[in-house]
Amino acid sequence: MEFIPTQEKLIPDLSPREEVVLLARTLWREGYDDHVAGHITYRQADGTFLCNPWFLLWSEIRAEHIIRIDGDGNVLEGDWPAPLGIQLHLQLHKLREDVTVAMHNHPRYGTIWADAGRVPPVYDQTSAMGGGELVLVDEYEGAVNNADFARSAVEAMGDADLALLANHGVFVLGSSIRAVHQRAVALEQRCQRAWHVRAAGSRAPSPLPKAFLEFMAGSDGEGFIGFWEAAVRAELRADPHLFD
Repeated sequence: MEFIPTQEKLIPDLSPREEVVLLARTLWREGYDDHVAGHITYRQADGTFLCNPWFLLWSEIRAEHIIRIDGDGNVLEGDWPAPLGIQLHLQLHKLREDVTVAMHNHPRYGTIWADAGRVPPVYDQTSAMGGGELVLVDEYEGAVNNADFARSAVEAMGDADLALLANHGVFVLGSSIRAVHQRAVALEQRCQRAWHVRAAGSRAPSPLPKAFLEFMAGSDGEGFIGFWEAAVRAELRADPHLFD
């Protein structure tokens, strides 16, 4: 009998709040770990957003810490404030109704390329996963807790799915938690591998063929069943009482 992998066979049922927690915790392990920096928003059917709270590390948040905010950033549910810089997400969601999940942070290698003002090549297939267009937003006007600066950054992204925000960090968008996880992991690996390849300097580096990159770019991040689930299982093994 053929085994057809599905999310239900690979991980337990997760509530939307639990999905946010696991996205934050799994990405922390991938280098999205700049202290208390970073925001995740998850659009809900009623037009509100689940969001990680301010003051807590991504590695320590639990489902009871997740807050619900409205489109203006007001906390509707929860005992914690919204993160600083949430204006980046609020402006994004006002302009991009196609985006369900948005994630911003300052991962190690992605931030290096953002600081350098350059988009890294793709040197390996894992770095191309998740699809989407990566752009450089190279106009740093100031911190994105300012609504005008945040809106300018979002407008500069256009319809792109991923951005390196110059002198700042990265912004990853998608239609689900799964898609954003895959895109964020691939983006940080892309940035890390490109840095290491250039540092090795033994020969002229060869990016992946254009035809392959165009094929991979068409992914919506939803098709690789098992990638997100493996990260979820690893996190639940590391903290088996996470959702007790």
